[in-house]
Amino acid sequence: MNTLALAMVAPLLITPASVSEGTFKTWRDGARAVTYDTASVPAGARATVKIIGDRPGVRVSLLATGLTPGRAYGAHLHTSPCGKDPAAAGPHYQHRPDPAAGPGRPSTDPAYANPRNEVWLDFVADRNGVGRAVSTQEWTFGDNRQPRSLVLHAEHTHTEPGAAGTAGARLACLTRDVAATYANAPGRG
Repeated sequence: MNTLALAMVAPLLITPASVSEGTFKTWRDGARAVTYDTASVPAGARATVKIIGDRPGVRVSLLATGLTPGRAYGAHLHTSPCGKDPAAAGPHYQHRPDPAAGPGRPSTDPAYANPRNEVWLDFVADRNGVGRAVSTQEWTFGDNRQPRSLVLHAEHTHTEPGAAGTAGARLACLTRDVAATYANAPGRG
């Protein structure tokens, strides 16, 4: 069986279902999980991302706890690690990158910024502040191009032309550890 595994926070043993988790906190050097808006992502909020990959597809699930009850959040995989500046995580990871997008110019073309070409994990936190979302794709992450972070956004993801893929301010970010590895070979995982 060909298996693709991704760890986003700490190096983990490669398994068919890598689990990555972190507690959001204010920025500090070396932070893997960071909060940009403590009113929307209170102290102690946590996120767990599970990625199960098997050719020809990938399943990404998100469990977030400690959030504002009843609040809508957008969440996506992004191309770069988190940083002190919320923009550091770069644009959304796209299976087929939008050729018109670039630094400071995110994709808003619905042909590229859509839930079939990106990993959208929007949710509403329940009365206990818990949110869950799953995205299943018919593609896997490329060997030379993988997502590097998960970003929580201020609102659900828009779909209309000119705003497709946008989801408001970046509230918090969870980085995949640089020591983490991907596996996509028989007998591994």
